This record gives sequence, structure tokens and C-alpha cells, in this order.
Amino acid sequence: MATVIHVRQNGPYRIDGDDVTVVDWDGNPYPIVKRPIALCRCGASTNKPFCDGTHSKIGFQAAQSAVPGSEDKPAT
Repeated sequence: MATVIHVRQNGPYRIDGDDVTVVDWDGNPYPIVKRPIALCRCGASTNKPFCDGTHSKIGFQAAQSAVPGSEDKPAT
């Protein structure tokens, strides 16, 4: 199965795929205890980088899903 990242409306990034590793800034892998993987997008999870559902309690509102004319650019 190919890895697919779903941007959920007002929710986490959901990553579907068996060949996915989440690593910290030092390259250390996080243990993956369940799949699909849900990564926090609101910044309020107590289980970062994973989602714990806090987004629904705090009323997280995401920006629009895709900005017309935007393009993928390297992080700076």
C-alpha cells in the first residue's frame, strides 16, 4: 500500500501506509502503537507529535484545505 497523507478538516494529519516511520529532530524513531497514524495539527495535543483528540475540545479551525495557485516549496 502506498503511503497517503490525509489532511482532515479541522483535525489531524492522518497517514495511511505500512512503510511509515515518525522520527524526532535527532532521528530517533517514535514507537507506532496503532495505525493509521494521526499527527497533531492544532498544537494542543498532550501526546505530540501524535493527535489525542484535543482539537475537537478546543474548537480548532484549520485554514482552507488547498490554496489556489500555491506550490510545494522547500522549508526554510
